[in-house]
Amino acid sequence: MIDITLFIDEYMSKLNKTFGERIYFVGLQGSYSRGEATEASDVDIVVILDEVTASDIKCYDTMLNSMSHRELLCGFISGKREIMNWEAGDLFQLYHDTKPIRGNLDELAVLIDEAAVRKAIKTGVCNIYHGCAHNMLYDKSDDILKGLYKAASFVLQAICFKQTGRYIIKQKDLIAALSSDDRKIAETFMLLKQGGAVDFTVMSDELFTWAGQMLADF
Repeated sequence: MIDITLFIDEYMSKLNKTFGERIYFVGLQGSYSRGEATEASDVDIVVILDEVTASDIKCYDTMLNSMSHRELLCGFISGKREIMNWEAGDLFQLYHDTKPIRGNLDELAVLIDEAAVRKAIKTGVCNIYHGCAHNMLYDKSDDILKGLYKAASFVLQAICFKQTGRYIIKQKDLIAALSSDDRKIAETFMLLKQGGAVDFTVMSDELFTWAGQMLADF
């Protein structure tokens, strides 16, 4: 597993040389931000510049290609204007699940109201329901199923936030705060994240049924 502190130091040095004062925000997401990283974890980095052109994308790609562990890098890049006009339901996860490295996302907070949280939940559940049915019929992919459980973990964070007003970062803490049906989905996600075996039929049925019930309850 990489030393994330040294990695971020290298990354920020190269990012500053590439974009300098144009950088509005840089943040870390995912397992490394939560302290739950494994050998297989990606390094999810959010970059927001004053603006982003196609030329900037090419410059950023060149910079990433110069990084050690390039294969682990993923994430999101945007211009500030675009992110301020983003769908508020998507901003909910971005705001709460991103650990600042440089700058902050305080300007986004006013855009994330109760309706945005509901949107985050409903859109996430719709995508999981559709994705599960498609995967059960056509792709029949263990990797897609794992991705759908990961998406469900984000929905569960939003559900918990809606119910309690608390955004819980760590999955083990989230599990303890969930109702029994939701907890089962979170526990399966944790099992898969830790390298547990995929029982495609059982896990697909479980997730599809949960998503359908969520939509009915909405």
